[in-house]
Amino acid sequence: MSGQDTPSFSTDVKVVNVLATVRAKNGELIRGLTKDDFSLSENGRPQTIRYFSQESDLPLTLGLMVDTSASQRRVLDAERGACFHFLDRVLRGNQDRVFIMQFDSAVELRQELTSSRQKLDDALALVDSETLRQLQIQHGGGTLLYDAVVRASKEVMTPLRGRKALIVLSDGVDFGSEETLPSAVEAAQRAETLSYSILFSDAGAYGILGGPDGKGVLMRLSKDTGGGFFEVSKKLSLEQIFDRIQEELRSQYNLGYVSDVPVRVSEFRGIELAAKQKGLVVQARTKYWAQR
Repeated sequence: MSGQDTPSFSTDVKVVNVLATVRAKNGELIRGLTKDDFSLSENGRPQTIRYFSQESDLPLTLGLMVDTSASQRRVLDAERGACFHFLDRVLRGNQDRVFIMQFDSAVELRQELTSSRQKLDDALALVDSETLRQLQIQHGGGTLLYDAVVRASKEVMTPLRGRKALIVLSDGVDFGSEETLPSAVEAAQRAETLSYSILFSDAGAYGILGGPDGKGVLMRLSKDTGGGFFEVSKKLSLEQIFDRIQEELRSQYNLGYVSDVPVRVSEFRGIELAAKQKGLVVQARTKYWAQR
């Protein structure tokens, strides 16, 4: 593609990769930009973009993270059906890999990474809410959202290279996690994994007065990792959201740079990526873990 550079680096040079999606203010995806259309800085210092490509065909590693707690029981069938639809659209055999994890009062890896559609279909069929008996044993159950994100990031995503994303289906309300929202965000950032959050809530799940609002949680998880946030509504169905996510994943830019400051101490460093053209919105992670 035009504007594409693939320099070779020696093994001791650390290239920082930044995946980015660019949209117009009306939400339209913008394709066809070159590296000269972007400005990039680290901790406020301008950086030279040395690697650039549009990643429409690179393999994807995806984690479907499904909230199966009691508050999601009545929307679970819709979630499961949309996941089947999404896999139909996005999974390319022998190229993309997906794992399935559910979380309620426990975190369970239903299907480890695989390219097999049959295995994924079989695992999705088993994704289900806790039984009343299980809830009684657990004294009301739980929603270990933060624990699930940390486990998926550390155990599955961290050792892998390339394009990685978690897709979290939840109402964003966490009950009982040992981890916190900041530690979940940090785990995904260290694993260089985007988090796409889909807010899908049952309005009646918490009774007449309603329950905690998890929207802010899911928005932060997405924004800080460079993923997107979506909310199921009458105007935007779950299937439409999944279609937007798969389109976004196929329309990403990959920018690489070598920091002008060598890593002497392992630390988080800020990344500021912007489009030079006015009116364009860049969605990308805001920091990375500089490993010594």
